[in-house]
Amino acid sequence: MNDSRIIVALDYPTKSLAMEFVDKVDPGLCKLKVGKQLFTGCGPDIVESLVNKGFDVFLDLKFHDIPNTVYEACKSAVNLGVWMLNIHAIGGKEMLCAARQAVPADGSKHLLIAVTVLTSTSDQDLKDFGISYSAVDMVMKLAQMTADAGLDGVVCSAHETVQLRQTFGKEFYLITPGIRPADINADDQKRIKTPSEAILSGSNFLVIGRPVTQSNDPVATLIAIKDEIESVLN
Repeated sequence: MNDSRIIVALDYPTKSLAMEFVDKVDPGLCKLKVGKQLFTGCGPDIVESLVNKGFDVFLDLKFHDIPNTVYEACKSAVNLGVWMLNIHAIGGKEMLCAARQAVPADGSKHLLIAVTVLTSTSDQDLKDFGISYSAVDMVMKLAQMTADAGLDGVVCSAHETVQLRQTFGKEFYLITPGIRPADINADDQKRIKTPSEAILSGSNFLVIGRPVTQSNDPVATLIAIKDEIESVLN
């Protein structure tokens, strides 16, 4: 595993477009996330191609189903050689425990994390769902369930990382999407932070998609984000 804190979301519709970006990037500069769009279009082959190129791959399929189905899906993901995979915490304790059984608790070789509340979800959205909790309160409740099931960490926005870090300690991984450099306008992400803000608030890894992949010079953008992260770490 490389020590980069950056996970680039490969939100491309085809393998050829994804590999056009990948071929420009050194595996030591970032990790890569394969989500629903790319995986549905390309299948497991895209994951194996990235692993064979030396990249740490985060398989972001957010499994949410009955416990046995999630157990088998997680086993298949591990067999692909992924570095990290995720499930939806809202699936409940039994489902979380089934996933943990499928993915060996072996430190950082295969990280199993749970999604709490999507960064596109606001307090008003939760109210519309009939949920009385705020987004932060909902994140904390789902994170507690995740920790109780023995998972390695959660996906959360950088707005919750300080409280999560205080509650669950330094060994609990916090993966934060919704990262936008200061010079990038917000889009459909609502609970966002800059890379330095996220790291300072306790994030372990930052998931960044469009600001990198849609940049005129993705490598230069990645290096600038890397430098920003290192400046606050030092």
